[in-house]
Amino acid sequence: MSVDTALQQRETAGNPIRIGMIGAGATGRAIALQLGTPVPGVRLVAIANRTAAHGERAFKEAGFTKWVRAESPHEAEAAIARGIPVLTEDPLALTRCGAIDMILEVTGTIEAGARVTLDAFDHGKHVVLVNAELDSLLGPILKVKADKAGVVVTHTDGDEPGVAMTLLRYLRTLGLRPVAAGNIKGMVDYYRNPDTQRAFAEKNDQDARKVTSFADATKLSMEATVLSNATGFKVGRRGMYGPACGYVREIGNLLPAEQMIETGLVDYALGAAPHTGAFVVIHEENPLKKAQLSYYKLGDGPFYVFYTPFHLPHLQIASTIGRAFVHRDPTVAPIGGPVCEVVTIAKRDLKEGEKLDGVGGYCSYGLVDNASSARATSALPIGLSEGSVLRRAVAKDSVVTFDDVDMPMAGLVENLWREQNSRWPMATKESDASLQPITAGKAR
Repeated sequence: MSVDTALQQRETAGNPIRIGMIGAGATGRAIALQLGTPVPGVRLVAIANRTAAHGERAFKEAGFTKWVRAESPHEAEAAIARGIPVLTEDPLALTRCGAIDMILEVTGTIEAGARVTLDAFDHGKHVVLVNAELDSLLGPILKVKADKAGVVVTHTDGDEPGVAMTLLRYLRTLGLRPVAAGNIKGMVDYYRNPDTQRAFAEKNDQDARKVTSFADATKLSMEATVLSNATGFKVGRRGMYGPACGYVREIGNLLPAEQMIETGLVDYALGAAPHTGAFVVIHEENPLKKAQLSYYKLGDGPFYVFYTPFHLPHLQIASTIGRAFVHRDPTVAPIGGPVCEVVTIAKRDLKEGEKLDGVGGYCSYGLVDNASSARATSALPIGLSEGSVLRRAVAKDSVVTFDDVDMPMAGLVENLWREQNSRWPMATKESDASLQPITAGKAR
């Protein structure tokens, strides 16, 4: 509530947090609509998008009646100083603009998103990542660079990692012991592709590849990785367990007790009511406390499930903005090196010479794995896979490794990923269950 009070005070004083948003796809438009309400103490003052027409659409749908085009940071600053929002095709015009306090990175891209994020750090700006693709691959090294620059980088509340982390931190504040956390997921089908998802995407005015990543477990795995890196919790096996549930509170008795207690787990409940949101499992053995929790209808224990029955990135991002700017408190950020990562799995039998098409494509899906296991097997992160050419055939549902591909010339993202690995080298041996093969499509 201190954030609520602080934002109200900024609103009263006429000193709102000035937001520049990069990306005007479906999520960006929804965020613009919400911030255009406007949110107390927060103002959307600029949008950058490589296709200007999409940025114009975002402004129009958000109720803005006037904005101007800007080609440089100086032009953007001059317009914002006059109270006029800015539209640009150049994201650096926003990251380098002195009239912008914080950047929302909402592109869902990795290479472009990394460049924008680093430039924002260089110019003293906090960054909210609505970009699990980037955060799951490079979150730890981006956090190092943000700390060095004296700014905050955070994933957002409203996306499932933020919903789970906000709940987990609240429970921890109460003196409870979280041992597992994750998503409530309606369905998972590893073999969905842009063709199978096109009608749904068009109906909901979204991108078919993005929707494919939602359905084929890739986005789920990226979100689990973001949460894992923020909590230190591991996965029990590659791809997680994902037990089918009628109601989310059942999951406390469906995940392996030993693993929850020993390492903490990130996982997901499949098909569980309330069908959206995130959960946290706590562990309690004290008989008197168990009796109290039973009295308040939380079950017999020793594992108890708390959950949030919604996740609304466009609404809840305002909380993350306030927390980051007012208290320099990231909603979700890595606590150290990579705990998990998302590895590339063949979506079908792949042939020698094929070029991989990355996240949400026809060739592969991504599964979360413990980072030590992924490195021990030289698994190719799905975030680095696009454009790689297969040196040999890879069977359906097999992990694609670095040895299987010729990669494009290394760019910023690969260099950052290797810098991240160099900073936190992994052990070469891994004996946990995550090395066990997956059973594709089970309980899907």
